[in-house]
Amino acid sequence: MKDCPRTERDEHWGKAGDLAMVDVTVIGAGVFGLATAWACAKRGARVRVIDRTGVAAGCSGGVVGMLSPHAPERWNDIKEFQFQSLIGGERYWREVEEVSGQMSGYDRVGRLQPIDTERALGLARERADNAAEHWRGQATWQVIEAAGAGDWCPQTATGLVIHETLSARIHPRQACHALAAAIRAMGGEIVIGEASERLGKTVWATGVAGLQEISARLGKQVGNGVKGQAAILGLDARGAPITSAGDVLVVPHADGTVAVGSTSEREYASPDQTDDQLEDLIQRACAVLPMLASAPIVERWANLRPRAKSRAPMLGVHPTREGDFIANGGFKIGFGMAPKVGEVMADLVLDRVDAIPERFRPEASL
Repeated sequence: MKDCPRTERDEHWGKAGDLAMVDVTVIGAGVFGLATAWACAKRGARVRVIDRTGVAAGCSGGVVGMLSPHAPERWNDIKEFQFQSLIGGERYWREVEEVSGQMSGYDRVGRLQPIDTERALGLARERADNAAEHWRGQATWQVIEAAGAGDWCPQTATGLVIHETLSARIHPRQACHALAAAIRAMGGEIVIGEASERLGKTVWATGVAGLQEISARLGKQVGNGVKGQAAILGLDARGAPITSAGDVLVVPHADGTVAVGSTSEREYASPDQTDDQLEDLIQRACAVLPMLASAPIVERWANLRPRAKSRAPMLGVHPTREGDFIANGGFKIGFGMAPKVGEVMADLVLDRVDAIPERFRPEASL
């Protein structure tokens, strides 16, 4: 953690609110933008969020909502950052719900993963030891008998599964709208549509469009959009754990539906239309959890997710907009990271305190 020096970028740190009714303008009402605005509003800043299309109109309006950790091995500051965000998720989303009066769909339900080979079993047991050290008793990673995991248990070749208790699920759309309502309840403003006037300090949280803009300005690729496809099935399994088996994710939601995701496509014909890749994913999910086979498909979803070149979030001083900031690149981990992302962005924007890990800085993708 360090203070940013007062050099040629002093314009970042002018007195908030001088000659203005807004201290912080956030461009983008996805989860990173809203989490940043919420963190700033809680510290007393007057906040305005602007989005051309609407709250959670992009990939933050997805359907899967799995909040899970990286494997608890080769521990570093990135994994510690993620751990702190995930472990604080319960308190974070309950506060958002209390202030907003709206549900986020959050619950720390844990996760089951099938163990299909002896090699995978050995690795799972090593990770159990690593989790005991790094998760410090706040969550567990165990190898258990599938027979003891209940009816909602994935097919497994060894009869064993991983059960970890750090993972949670959230309803992405509900969570974003709850954040927006909480910001309004704190006196903030959500503007939908074009708004040319930006007051106070500006944070750009514009997802794929923002990465494309930076790439065009610098004349090199710093990030791109990766298409994801997912589906909602009409099956009531609320309270059951998340299941992950390779690239198959199955997330039971609190509204009595189950989300299945997700593809990861660099090349695609349409950014927001589903195709046979989703149908194949659904079939593979049914092989993992056969009870899904009889569930009707309620919704099919597709959109682009922002992936910075470094694969990590891009947080800090904006690389091409002098005097502004950026919160982008939450590829696959945006909702799990959002509580901590909002906190460090508010530290930087409001207090000049830089607690952003080196790998999360824009320079890592430039």
